[in-house]
Amino acid sequence: MNLLLIEDEQDVADVLALAFREDGHEAVIAYTGEEGLTLLRQNRPDAVLLDIRLPKMNGIEVLRAIRSIDQALPVIIITGLATPAEIVEAQELGVTDIIEKSHVLKYFSESLARVLREPPSKGEPPDLGG
Repeated sequence: MNLLLIEDEQDVADVLALAFREDGHEAVIAYTGEEGLTLLRQNRPDAVLLDIRLPKMNGIEVLRAIRSIDQALPVIIITGLATPAEIVEAQELGVTDIIEKSHVLKYFSESLARVLREPPSKGEPPDLGG
């Protein structure tokens, strides 16, 4: 699976990308929302892993932009600090799943399995992996 990882913390992004690659996936890293959107437009991934806390353009703004480009693209939010309002907004924007950062490696395979078998649905509460 071709993954786009949008994560501003380089150490976190590198560890996640390495784990995804070791699991047989291709992973491209973008360290800002703007860079992620550019990469998405150049080469549509199979799924996006998106941090909420990004510099300049936050994850919700990036998710809105992704939805304006592609309504069906699976997007998995990875976060340690999402507010309840951000979670609700992400759900309204049709996020595929939300995983707490500390659980990403543990629940990533389950989340990808859902991506492969289910279309994104709006308003359905995602499993926070906790």
